[in-house]
Amino acid sequence: MFDVIFIGLSLSSILLLVALGLAITYGAMGVINMAHGEMVMIGAYVAVLSSIWLGANFLLAIPIAFVVTALFGLVIERLVVRRLYGRLLDTLLATWGISILIQQAVRLEFGLTFFGIHIDGLGPGLQNVTVPSYLQGTVSVAGLEFNGYRAFIIGVTLALTALTWFILYRTSAGVQVRAIIRNPKMAAACGIDVKRVNALTFAFGSGLAGVAGVMMSGFKTVFPDMGATMVVDGFMVVVTGGVGSIFGTILSSGLLGEINALVAIGTNDIIARAVVFAVVIGVILFKPNGLFSYKGR
Repeated sequence: MFDVIFIGLSLSSILLLVALGLAITYGAMGVINMAHGEMVMIGAYVAVLSSIWLGANFLLAIPIAFVVTALFGLVIERLVVRRLYGRLLDTLLATWGISILIQQAVRLEFGLTFFGIHIDGLGPGLQNVTVPSYLQGTVSVAGLEFNGYRAFIIGVTLALTALTWFILYRTSAGVQVRAIIRNPKMAAACGIDVKRVNALTFAFGSGLAGVAGVMMSGFKTVFPDMGATMVVDGFMVVVTGGVGSIFGTILSSGLLGEINALVAIGTNDIIARAVVFAVVIGVILFKPNGLFSYKGR
């Protein structure tokens, strides 16, 4: 049972990395970013390419993926999302279109060559990332054996969550983001550059999704559609926890991840996913604003 709970924690960690960016961008910008899952996929492919092109190890791929996906997010925000603020349905459709474009671009380039350059070892099939040997074994803590790589995922997630919390609650930039989440028009009236803060927030959220992609590449195959389900899971976490609530996002990711792991061990993954959806639907019915949403006056 302890092993199952530990597996649930590692699943929750991936969910949290994906959902943190969504919680911030949706809360601050009111944007349903359907291309967020593709940032996860791009992060995973960065792990593949950094190994092939740069000979970089797995750990170095993490900051590279963060920077690359953050830049992707910044470009998307500047070229598309910025023009659609206040138009929720339009942003949903536009970012969904962007996600399809990114998927097809990856299929075309990785299925044949990458930007016209043939790369040995990068073919049309599924890609895999090799986890360093020092992360593969088990870790013994208080007489209990833990999978080393899953413990690493949890550690990286805790570090990035602490960094996100510090930025939001201990820096002037975080004060501006929280002001925009509460009331963007009042924040603008107080002199906050809402467009600039939104762009940086969007980039930061995309960077977190890229790191989640690197983490996933260590135990799942990398393919163009891998981010499609992640954006749905991320929004489930955000809706369950409460829009704009970092505390709610953390707890809801843990809740849904553990439910998925506990049900899957007794039945199968399909039933576990159905139970997770049922829990989310129940929360929406009885707590429409989420379990830990901000209280308004």
